[in-house]
Amino acid sequence: MNSKNISHWIRAGLWALPASALVTAWATLEPQPDQQRDPDGWARFVSSDAYQLSHIFGSTAGTILAIFGVFALGCCLANGRVGRLALAAMVTAVAGTALLLVPAAISTFAMPAIGRAYLAGHEDVMQLEFPGSMTGAFLLGLLLAFLGNVLLGVAVWRSHVLPRWAGALWAAGAVVFYVLGVVLGQATTGSSLPTQTAGALLMAIAGGWIAWSGSRAPAPAPDLTAAGTA
Repeated sequence: MNSKNISHWIRAGLWALPASALVTAWATLEPQPDQQRDPDGWARFVSSDAYQLSHIFGSTAGTILAIFGVFALGCCLANGRVGRLALAAMVTAVAGTALLLVPAAISTFAMPAIGRAYLAGHEDVMQLEFPGSMTGAFLLGLLLAFLGNVLLGVAVWRSHVLPRWAGALWAAGAVVFYVLGVVLGQATTGSSLPTQTAGALLMAIAGGWIAWSGSRAPAPAPDLTAAGTA
């Protein structure tokens, strides 16, 4: 594959950034009821077709699209003055996002089964406990995804290739989504907060800005050797 074809793939991949953020925002619009306080409402919510649809296309597909988009953004900046930072941020963000596929898959496929079992009269299913390693994987994924995306925003800001304020908006969106959305939501209601949707929308705007600018500007194929000396 020649450099021109690689550049086309990078430009196309950048559009996965706003796409992933938009489907993620859609998936967080309706918070689920508290499992402890309203087990009946929670069971009906997670066993619905709407819940599974939003998680398949929002949480799971959104996470996969985010990985594609982050790869494209890292490659887009790999040859520039921030090549080393961009590649480090790319690896960090992809590792964290990949780890978040674990709870995304469990929420998509295991929770509906638990909800249906509860509604069928097996109330003891609510006592099911997942191993602590899953919580550890979730927290590590959350930390890496947050750090990686903030660093990607910094890389865009410093790149002189993509719009500086798109990078600032991307980093700000990551703070709102992960810290004020996911973390605060888990610590308070145990579900998504409006700030999670707001953060995803900020990242969608920033991602669209980045993708639009990247599709207009020359995007040379990545040279990892050159990036290592940036």
